[in-house]
Amino acid sequence: MQKIDAHQHFWRYDAETDGWITDEMKVLRRDFMPPDLEKELERNGFDGCVAVQADQSEQETQFLLELADAYPFIKGVVGWLDIGAKNLEERLAHYAPNPAFKGLRHIVQDEPDDFLLRDDFMDGIDLLADYDLTYDILIYENQLPAAIEFAEQFPDQPFVLDHIAKPRIEEAKIDQWEDGIRALAEHPEMYCKISGLVTEADWQQWQADDLKPYLDVVLDSFGPERLMFGSDWPVCTVAASYAEVTAVTMDYITSLSQKQQAMVLGENAQAFYDL
Repeated sequence: MQKIDAHQHFWRYDAETDGWITDEMKVLRRDFMPPDLEKELERNGFDGCVAVQADQSEQETQFLLELADAYPFIKGVVGWLDIGAKNLEERLAHYAPNPAFKGLRHIVQDEPDDFLLRDDFMDGIDLLADYDLTYDILIYENQLPAAIEFAEQFPDQPFVLDHIAKPRIEEAKIDQWEDGIRALAEHPEMYCKISGLVTEADWQQWQADDLKPYLDVVLDSFGPERLMFGSDWPVCTVAASYAEVTAVTMDYITSLSQKQQAMVLGENAQAFYDL
């Protein structure tokens, strides 16, 4: 089996474009490039990764595709295009021939709660099927109701929920988030990334036990057939090392069969993104 980290980022740090990196996240204020990650992947037994956009620009999409061309362990790219733009089809046709181009993401967590339901955005999502592209959903838990309604409009579109919709782990709040997750998981083509949990917990004092109730919900809702591991490196390093993040998932899934573990640690990502 190939082990795939289904969610990580690369960037050349720029104070202007990377303004989301606040003072408390200053460990991220540097370049993070493939040779940095390659060491972590090898150390932790991973064979490859999926690079996901962190900047809302087409330039970053091109940057990630160039990295994938130079480093074969980058198995796929989830880029950014202006999904609501009138020229989206032209831009999709431009990038689609690149075999590393697997899907799109928009940082919806920074948008109004009903952003996913905008007509122009949904028109754009409607085009993805023509190019066999996936869509990564990045939201906060308060945006789950809109995401549920959104997903219902596209019964055949492959979606994956990033960072389990960012529940309020530090506050130990779960009920409202759980209701939304269970409803979203009813979409047959909805997958979920076990990623980004440590950064929603107490960065200094989190314990694996803090994360377990949330992992229980996504495992029960999606089953091992629709879960995939993602490190969220390097963002995770504000709260945990790559090895610590990996260990949380590896330890949690020990109760699953070998086949189910293989699904979570790579097979599902390979199938979903057609790696």
